[in-house]
Amino acid sequence: MNINLPNFNVKNLVKEAGSTISRVVQLTEEKLGTTERTEYDLHFQNLAERADVTKTWTEKIVRDTESVLIPNPQNRVEDFIFEKIEKSKPKRLSNLEHLALDMIEAGGDFGQDLPYGQALIKVGQAEQKLGQCEHDFIATSGICFTQPLRKFLDGEMKTIGKERGILETKRLDLDACKNRVKKARSMLGQQSAERDLRVAQAEFDRQSEITQLLLDGISTSQASHLRHLHAFIQTQVRYYKQCGDVMEQLQRELAKMQHPKPRLRINSEDVDCGPPSSVSMHSCDSDSLGGTALDSDLDPDLDKSLSNLLEDFHIEFDTTAVSTVIFVTECSPVNEDYMYGKQGLMKGLVPRAFVEMLDEEHDVTL
Repeated sequence: MNINLPNFNVKNLVKEAGSTISRVVQLTEEKLGTTERTEYDLHFQNLAERADVTKTWTEKIVRDTESVLIPNPQNRVEDFIFEKIEKSKPKRLSNLEHLALDMIEAGGDFGQDLPYGQALIKVGQAEQKLGQCEHDFIATSGICFTQPLRKFLDGEMKTIGKERGILETKRLDLDACKNRVKKARSMLGQQSAERDLRVAQAEFDRQSEITQLLLDGISTSQASHLRHLHAFIQTQVRYYKQCGDVMEQLQRELAKMQHPKPRLRINSEDVDCGPPSSVSMHSCDSDSLGGTALDSDLDPDLDKSLSNLLEDFHIEFDTTAVSTVIFVTECSPVNEDYMYGKQGLMKGLVPRAFVEMLDEEHDVTL
């Protein structure tokens, strides 16, 4: 039976084991304060500190943004797992979409021809649109903001961390060689230690240069992150505008829906008594009446005045009224829906639909 064993270089293994032991000894002595260590220059330390701050805050920003976009932690974990196994994410309904479906179903059960049922269906349809806007916002925000930042953490920052780890190893090897040179007694041992020191110094300098170049690149990365942040804000503005447009459209649709109006019975006939939705009353011509009319925008005072006037003229809800002759004049400016009426000491606004002209003197029957 032929067994192929891997070729081990015993010499390299022994050398690597010796280097590891030297690093452990050097690190222990440094912690105990019994030996000196090579310090990095001030510029390199500043770059390293900025890298640590960048990594910490970028991780927090990504985590917080994902929490805003997907508040449910379980859904975030599920999405993360599907990304790792490279499969499509499941299509899940948002809370808005669940609300929309329930409203639409309830509106159908309550009756699509009834006001409440119609309103529920329209609101449910609007909530569905909001849910779709939310899905688009989450997807776009991930593409333009969170994914680039996470890619930076998983790529560039991990590379920097790896190279900094190698640099620290080279630094320990360098300091260990310095200590061996100090402790060398024989000429032969000192020459070997100095040769190892020169090699360790060269490797340390080369690794320090590589790491510093990577640290300098963080400034460029932050400029890219700034562009991603602007894109995220634009996505938010578009999302909130879409939501505002949906709700404004919903308000207009609800306002157009028919609502029950109170009815008056005048001379054995039923008529609608709801006033126009937007009428502004101004001062009336008072030359012949010696007074001014109400100045209202269909406020409670106008309703009260109209109610009092109708009551004085013996007009009641759901009853047969007695015809009454009153004197009317046009408002100034002329209003298409109301006239100014007077009977004895009583005066106020009268709907045109409730009066019938008798002669040119503007005596009318109500």
